[in-house]
Amino acid sequence: MRGVLYTLRLLRIIWVLLRWDAVFLVPSPTLAWLGKRLRKKAAEPLRPGERLSEALQALGASFIKLGQVLATRADLLGEAVARDLTTLQDRLPPFPTKKAIQTIETELGKPLSALFSEFDPKPVAAASIAQVHKATTLDGETVAVKVVRPGVRQQFARDLRLFAWIARQLESISPLARRLKLVQMVAAVRQTLEMETNLRYEAAAADELRKNCEPFGELYIPRIDWHRSSQSVLTLEWLDGIRIDQREALIAAGFDPDAILRAAAATFFRQVYIQGYFHADLHPGNIFVLRDGRLAALDFGMMGRLSDETRFFLARMLQGFLKRDYRQVAEAHVSAGIIGRDQSVELFAQACRSIGEPIINKPINEISIGLLLGQLFSIAEQFQMQTQPQLLLLQKSLVVAEGLGWALNPSVNMWELARPLIEEYFRKQTRPSQIAKTARKRLVLSVERAERLLGMVEQRLERPGGEQTPPTRGVPFGWVLVLLVLGAGLGYCAVPVILGLI
Repeated sequence: MRGVLYTLRLLRIIWVLLRWDAVFLVPSPTLAWLGKRLRKKAAEPLRPGERLSEALQALGASFIKLGQVLATRADLLGEAVARDLTTLQDRLPPFPTKKAIQTIETELGKPLSALFSEFDPKPVAAASIAQVHKATTLDGETVAVKVVRPGVRQQFARDLRLFAWIARQLESISPLARRLKLVQMVAAVRQTLEMETNLRYEAAAADELRKNCEPFGELYIPRIDWHRSSQSVLTLEWLDGIRIDQREALIAAGFDPDAILRAAAATFFRQVYIQGYFHADLHPGNIFVLRDGRLAALDFGMMGRLSDETRFFLARMLQGFLKRDYRQVAEAHVSAGIIGRDQSVELFAQACRSIGEPIINKPINEISIGLLLGQLFSIAEQFQMQTQPQLLLLQKSLVVAEGLGWALNPSVNMWELARPLIEEYFRKQTRPSQIAKTARKRLVLSVERAERLLGMVEQRLERPGGEQTPPTRGVPFGWVLVLLVLGAGLGYCAVPVILGLI
């Protein structure tokens, strides 16, 4: 019976995709022909990515989330389609305020009057997962109250089962679907939605980003009211400001767009390179300028995290592109394990040159690092690149951030503003003292890994009844693993000494 229901829903999905002529992801001449014949007039002037964006918007909330994940896969869809999908707007009509109040009272265990002295029944914003109301606490503080849409978790779970079924069917018949790794993509959507529908996670993300940004003062993150927050309710400080893309309004209010752009470039750089934790959904509705000139961000459901190694790789790679040292770019990929050591460094450097020169040769205000990464991902299959999800999310975020920069001043490139910071970061990371610090950190991690392995070995040496296994000749395999891990860590620490760096 479920198969019949899935088939009926699949037919509706195909119909919507045909009407928007957005079936290009399925390599079927028949569907392509039908798409050309059945598409509506509104689809005719649009690019393929725009048509897919409109179709997903028409199919509803779960499909919008799927599109947002697809927008991070420039390596598979192509940079143009991925860029068009970043315009997906997650907006739905609000649900009844009565249900929002019921959720608040149930989740927080108190009547509304015991939580807020005022509560605006009209939502200020509504999306697929939640809507936001303005309220005042009993202490007189103005706050924003975000409430999860009733039944949304069940709806997403139902749609995700359908997505998984469709993904399995497509992967069984389509090489393109297998290359897109649709089953893995659905799993990524599931993980994203599980995080976004639990507002405790969003509160934790906002709190972490706030602590990271506080010392610098360029980006303000609203305070979380933990006592009025739960899995389905998030209460945070209310902020008033001007959207960052409203250039004329900012000028009329006395703000300098170039100063705002410098602050935006600096804060995004710090999030990516210094903290390794960045806001991954900085569209114009989520970032604005406060009365005191500081930037402020909202909506922390989509965040990205980069390891120390990934940040160093990014700095080395971008520095190589900016210096037109394509050998450095290629070697950075090999060192990071993104392309295998069996791949030709010379050929990969040549491919990087073919990508970098058309972009770097442009006027400085037209250079796009987001486009650069997107083009780099486009050669992933040729060189068997191990594309990392966090880099795909970063690439999407870069494209959106660059769009904000050009809206503020189309003649200034925000990455040129951040270039001195990137180069200073790279210099610090290659100092002997920093190399030694990194080596010590790796040694500690190696010792911890060895301890875990030793514990696993000891458990396996014991039989279910507690009886010990008879001793064997030679060194037990578990100890070999432990020694290998420790040796690798010590070897890494010894490298700077051998090279005379410390």
